[in-house]
Formats: sequence, C-alpha cells, structure tokens
Amino acid sequence: MISNKTESSFFTATIQLLAQPPMATTSENPKATIPEIPKAKSGSLPSIVKAYWLPAILFSASMFFQLVALPRSFPPSHYDVLGIKTYSSIEQVNEAYQHLSSNWKTDSEPSSTPDMIKIQYAFELLSNPIWKRDYDIFSVDEYLHVMEKVKEKYSSASFSDINLPLLKPTSFESDHVFDAISSDNFISKLQNSSALLVQVYSIGSSRCAQFSSLWKRIASLLDGIANTGMIDISDLKLATYLSEKKYTGAPFYRNGVPSLLAFPPGCKTSDCIVRYTGELSVDAVTDWFATTILSLPRISYYSRDTLAQSFLGKGSRHKVKVIYVSKTGQRATPFVRQVAKAYWSYASFAFTVYREEESIFWSNTFGVEEAPAIVILRDPGVKPVVYHGSINNSRLIDIMEQNKHQVLPQLRSVTSMELGCDPKGYSRAGNDTTVWYCAVLIGRQSTELHKMRETMRRVQDILSDGENVNQVDQYQAAMSALKEKRLTFAWVDGEAQKRFCLFYVNVEESFDTCGPRRDVTDVPRLFLVRYKRNDTEANKINEKNSMNMFATIASKDVDPTSQLVALYKGLDEAPQIIQWISETVKDGDSRDLPFHRTSTPELVAEDVDPIWSKGREQIISSSRGMKQRLENIPERIHDVMEDPRFGPMLLLGALMSFGFIYLRRNQSIKSSQTNTEGDERPKMRRRRPNSHKKQDAAPSVTDMQPPNAFQMPFTDSDSD
Repeated sequence: MISNKTESSFFTATIQLLAQPPMATTSENPKATIPEIPKAKSGSLPSIVKAYWLPAILFSASMFFQLVALPRSFPPSHYDVLGIKTYSSIEQVNEAYQHLSSNWKTDSEPSSTPDMIKIQYAFELLSNPIWKRDYDIFSVDEYLHVMEKVKEKYSSASFSDINLPLLKPTSFESDHVFDAISSDNFISKLQNSSALLVQVYSIGSSRCAQFSSLWKRIASLLDGIANTGMIDISDLKLATYLSEKKYTGAPFYRNGVPSLLAFPPGCKTSDCIVRYTGELSVDAVTDWFATTILSLPRISYYSRDTLAQSFLGKGSRHKVKVIYVSKTGQRATPFVRQVAKAYWSYASFAFTVYREEESIFWSNTFGVEEAPAIVILRDPGVKPVVYHGSINNSRLIDIMEQNKHQVLPQLRSVTSMELGCDPKGYSRAGNDTTVWYCAVLIGRQSTELHKMRETMRRVQDILSDGENVNQVDQYQAAMSALKEKRLTFAWVDGEAQKRFCLFYVNVEESFDTCGPRRDVTDVPRLFLVRYKRNDTEANKINEKNSMNMFATIASKDVDPTSQLVALYKGLDEAPQIIQWISETVKDGDSRDLPFHRTSTPELVAEDVDPIWSKGREQIISSSRGMKQRLENIPERIHDVMEDPRFGPMLLLGALMSFGFIYLRRNQSIKSSQTNTEGDERPKMRRRRPNSHKKQDAAPSVTDMQPPNAFQMPFTDSDSD
C-alpha cells in the first residue's frame, strides 16, 4: 500500500510536470512558419486587352476579309450568270441562252428585268469570238458600262421594251495599224537605245477604234525622240509576256485595252516596263511620256505682264532667251522640250499666248506680227530675231544652232572648247591649225561692261564686213584671221570667274575688274591671247622632263598649247581696238615667239545642273523608281484584296501571336513563383538555438567563454 504522504507527493509532481511547457526537440522550431506559395491572380480585363490586342486585330481583319471583302472581289462571272462552266464553248453558251430564254416565256413568275439584262449581256459577250477570247484570257470586259446604263434606264420597264442587241460589234480598220510589233520582231525593236512606247490593242475593242486617231497624233509628236509600235492582243505569246499577272499567274490588263506600255532607254525586259494609267488623250500621254520616261523639262507659260519680270528679269544673263509665241496655248511638244534640254546650257525657253488685243505690244516690243512665232533675244540692246509661222523639227535645230550664242559669245566652261579659247583644245579653224587668237573682254556685270560689249560687237561687225572697211590694209591681218576662224571674240564675267580673271589680268588694279565688287568703279579690260600648238616641241619638253621626277609630276597639269597674252591699254573706241588687234595678230603670225606653256585656271560652271539633266536612269524604272512604287500602292492593295490567301494568312498570324503571348505570360508567372519559393526555402532550413537545451547541457571546452572568465598569468621561468 502506498501511504498518503507518498500519494500526495506523486500527485504534486504530476501536476508540476503537466504545468511545464512541452520540450522542443532538436528538429523543431516553434517560431518558424511555412510560407504560402502565391497563386496566380486572374488578370483584369484591361490587362488582358492590352496583352492580346494584336491577335484580336488580326482575327477581326481575317474575318472581315473572308466574310465581306473577298465576296465583293469575286462577283459572279458571265458564265455563272448563264449557269455554265467557265471557259465553255460558244455552242454551250448558245444552248444555255436558249434554255434560259425559253424559261422566260413558260415560267409563271418571270425573272426580273435586271437579271434578264445580265443574261442578255453575258450571251452577247460570250457569243462573239473576239470578245470571248479577250475576256477568257485577259479578263477584258470593256462594255460593262453599257449593261449598267441599260439596267438603270429600264429598271422598272419590261424586258421586251429594250432594244436588242445591247452590244454592237466594232470594225477596226487595218489602216489604223502601223509600226506593228509581233513576237518575231519584238527583240529587234528593243535593241535600239531609244525609248519605246507600245499600244496593246484588240480589233474587237471600240475604245481602240476611237483611240486610233489620237494614237497617230501621239506617234507623230514623238517622232524623232522615241519609237512607237502596236501589238495585237491576239498575239497571245507576246501579249501574255507584257501583261500583268494575278496571284494565280493568270495574265490580265488592269485597265483593259488599249494599254500603253513604255520601255525606257536601255530597257530590255518586262521588269522595267512603265505602264500608263492616266487619261487617253494626246496631251496627257505625250506629257507623261516626255516627263516620266524621257525626263524632259516642262516649259512654263508666261503672260504679257509676267514675261519681263519673271522670265527676262530672273533668267540667267549669259543665256539666250527663246520665246515661243503660241496661238492656241497648247503645251510644248516633246521635241521642243528635248531641244530645250539639249540647249539648256545656252538658252532659256518660255511660252506665251498671242492675243489680238495685245498685238501692238508684241509688234512694238519684239517685232511679232502674228502667231505662231519664235522670238530670240541675244545680247542686251540687240534687235530680237523673229521667225514667223510653224517650224518643223529640223528647222528648229537649225535656228538654235545659228542663235545659241550671244552676238558677242560668253566664254564659259561649256563654250570654251567650241569657241577655240581653251588651252587644252583646238582652234575653230581645225585641229591642224597651229596658231590662233582669242580677243576676250572681261569685267563685272555693270553699265561699263555693257558699253564695252557694244563696242566689241561693232568691232566684230566691222571685221566681218571687210568689203566696206576703208582701211583694209591696216585691218587685213585681223580680217583674215576672223575669216579663217583663227580669231574669236568673247567676253567673260569677271566676278564669277575670279581666278581666271586674275590669271590673265595681271595688273595692280585687277580687283577693279575681277572678283566681287569692292568699289563703285568697274573697269572692264580687253586682252588678246595667242595660242600655239606645237606637238614636236611639246614632245621634246616631255622627254627632257622625263629624266626628272619632280619635273614630270609638275608637267602633268601643264596645258598642251603655248599662251602669250597682250593687254589692251588704249581708248575704248572701235578703230583703235581694231588696229591694235590687227597689229598684234600680224606680229604673232610673223615672229617666232617662244613656246611657253603653263597651267591655266579652269572656268567655273555658272549654272547648277537641274534634276532632269542628271540622268533619266534614276527615275524611269518601275521596279526601282520611288515615284512608280508610290503610284502602285493602290493597285497593290486592290490585288491583295482579291487574293483569297490573305484571309487565312491573317488568321494564322492571329493564332500564332495569341499562342506566343499566352506562353510568355504563363512563363513569367511560373518564374515569379519559382523565385518566391527560392527566397523562402533558406528560412525554413534555418534553426534557432534551443535555450532550454543550452541551460541543461553541461559546460565543455567548446562552449562560449563565461562573462567572468579571465586569463591566468603564467609563471615566468626566468625569475626562478
């Protein structure tokens, strides 16, 4: 038996034991918490829209294309209207029409008038062999406007009230065809370096028959600057090669026939063809061809009031002014524009309209009595040269050659060789001439220069008209040199050609003549240059310099001709100037002067080349020209809208973009979850020290140092 004392102590110990908190084991951490893994939150509607906007747009576009745009691009064909297969024969077309027409009479509910008009139009089109061929192969259907007009006119009337047939065959005369091009001679036509304008026509087309007279006029206007030709669409091989292609590869002509195609100069294949899409008129076609294909400049029209201010006042002073006085106000022909481009360095061109109420002005100012006429203004103060009447192309070239220079020509970079005043060139008399002369007047644009130019024109006229000269013996040397083309008169703009001016006018007061104006005084000067070309002497000098490297390098820029310059210092009177020129020429011809060569400064170009003179290759290619690409954008969009592959492509793009965005969003959520678990895992493994266990554990050498511990000093062995 257990005593009461023992029993009471047992219960007391049990109560104390139960009152104590549970002992934590070494593998437990009472304060550690297990983190919760974040769940992916369902995105809000704005975030979903922001993420999937691209697939939504692509999907909507694909549905719109498949359900709306594509059906409109593929209306029922004329074969569908007749209820027969595509490309059925003419016999099948007749049978289908007979069957449908018999149903009109027997059916209790007859078809509507518009439907019957469609059937009638399809029958007439497909029963004609030429129209059927053009429709089947090239999708040419130029009479649709006739059907629409009839439907609109007889929409509420009976079909029996319509005058049949709807379409009338057109006769295309054989004399309308000229410069025919076929598969046999097509390659030879492209061998020519000139541009080529081609018309693709059909003998069954009424539009081609109406355009034939206009085409003759276009061909005549382009004669001399480009070739023209006509291609029958029945030449299937060539017509297919030159046509545009659908997405299926089927050939077609976008605007029907006639179709105008341009081959720029140097174009040998269909890749560089430029297609005309504008109005079929003489003015529109010729202007397009001259501007786009040939890069010819347009010539502006001026009124009587703006002619002097905008053309004569602002034009280049060193150029001849050419004014076309028109009676009709029509645009400049391509040939005139080509002449304007060819003589751009010499002349400026303008057009104006002649009116009867302004006849006094034209007569008194320019000497124009009637239109058409050409007025040529050369030097200031010189009487205009007027040519009345219509002028053909060859006559126009002759007129420009006679009047391209001013009466006293200006020495410029583009005229120096032609005038024989270039040390690197030859004389106007020919390449065999060894000695020749140039009398050059130089100075800034001023009143003094104009007066001196007038004096030099008189000098030139006196020497040219040698029979009426009193002092023939004194002027004989100058007159002979001018007649033999060994003497040339010219003038130079000293302000624009500063280096050239300072080289020849080598005096202390040269700045009164050369360079920008520094003072009120302008002093024009006259000098005579004697050129001598001696190839034998030049070869000796070159052989001598060949032994010296530095002399060889220095002689590379030396002019091939010898130059001796004489500066005139007399009075500004024609007789004195003529006498001085004659004596100088006589002395230069008779004396054996030293052969001295030097390097002459180049003449500076006074005009910047315009855009159209930099080469037509930059803008004439349909595949490379930016302008042509921009013009083709609407056509490309239209072609895409007719391509049934475009809708599925949009749908595929929508599905691919949706899948890509969905996978990327889920991948980002999983990566965030992984990062959260990685951040919490070290905290779960960390264990806090158990305070209860440390209190009960016995001290050891590995325990922490007690707070009241101290270092016991060692006994010093040396003190013993």
